Amino acid sequence: MFAKNIWPKIFIHLLVVVLVAGFSSMACAETIKVGSLVDMTGATSDVGKDYALGIAEAMHYVNDNGGVNGKQIKLYQFDYGYRVPEALTKYKLFKRLKTVAVLGWGTGDTEALSPTVTKDKMPYVSASYSAHLTDPKKTPYNLFFATDYSTNARAALTAWFDKKWPKNKDYGKRKPRLVCSYMFASPYCSAPIKAIKDQAKLLGFEVGPDQNVSLFAIDTKSQILAMKEFKPDVVWHGNTTMSVAATLRDAYALGLGADHIIDNWGFDENLPKLAGKASEGAMGVAVCAFFGENVPGMDNVIEYAKKYNPGIPLDQRLNHTVQAWGDVLILWEAMKRADKAGSLSGESILKNGFETMRNFDIGLGAPPITFTATDHRVAGIVPIYEVENGKFKLVEKVDLKSRWPEKWANDWLGW
Repeated sequence: MFAKNIWPKIFIHLLVVVLVAGFSSMACAETIKVGSLVDMTGATSDVGKDYALGIAEAMHYVNDNGGVNGKQIKLYQFDYGYRVPEALTKYKLFKRLKTVAVLGWGTGDTEALSPTVTKDKMPYVSASYSAHLTDPKKTPYNLFFATDYSTNARAALTAWFDKKWPKNKDYGKRKPRLVCSYMFASPYCSAPIKAIKDQAKLLGFEVGPDQNVSLFAIDTKSQILAMKEFKPDVVWHGNTTMSVAATLRDAYALGLGADHIIDNWGFDENLPKLAGKASEGAMGVAVCAFFGENVPGMDNVIEYAKKYNPGIPLDQRLNHTVQAWGDVLILWEAMKRADKAGSLSGESILKNGFETMRNFDIGLGAPPITFTATDHRVAGIVPIYEVENGKFKLVEKVDLKSRWPEKWANDWLGW
């Protein structure tokens, strides 16, 4: 079923080679080198392919619009197959190539590399939104444009509590019940679990046994049957789209009777296609607009998708392309500011670039970006959507920072 919505692996491999060759053919004018790690063949390739395409397309846009104050960017993009050792090897290559920054991917490899990039003063803008990377006292060179996983999970549970729990027949009679479904061994999937359980305690939930669901899962009946013993009212899904869709289908077929809240990498345009009726009513996190949505900057995303990957139908592109643009755009802005300040060193990109951003608007339906020297969480407001008739409808924008200001300021940074 999913094969209709993805592209053959051989095409993806060729695509990366062509892109690198294209950037390598630049004239001898001064260039700035940037590395990029992507997953097109590994455990998260169901969402990684679109992100990889978006990185390359956005970088073409950057170069077409003056690069970094007239300097073109040379992109080195590699598929590392979601393998941490391969990411470490490619990072060493980026250092030998003298890249000034890296656009990374997964949580496991990003967290593993964090001490090294801190030592090297290498700006590392990742597709991992792990809250562990948001405290500049510990991980100053790790950044991303989006709200972090822990903030997102807290917001999703809060939105369900605000909007759906009051409609439950048992509202006011007992505590709501939460179960978490995710791959235990995956640093990405497990990153926000401590935070969502803390939020559940804050809101007065009962929390049932976690269910271990592989990122490769296509049959989750045993996990659903285990959930049924606890009788959850809501299930948190921390995996990517393919295994989330499989879990929703089995929950629907076996009559679990629970609502579903989903992390951003499991909540995209493919979810209603894969899960069908089982996805109706599911709520999830969107850190930016969905592909093609009418928001500022989307016209550029669509134009460059058509221009550089015309063989991929636009109705098969995902919001993960838009997420890639978000990370490229903040890195571009940071490099331009650092260059104007006189240096494209890693420290300058961080201090004169990222940490000077205050409510910087990148468009794309993303929150205005603010980084400070003491807090790399970009925002405290998270949009939560719901699937309705196969489409995405905004449910609530949860403002955690305003709702729990003391906890936001004193307790939640970095976890």
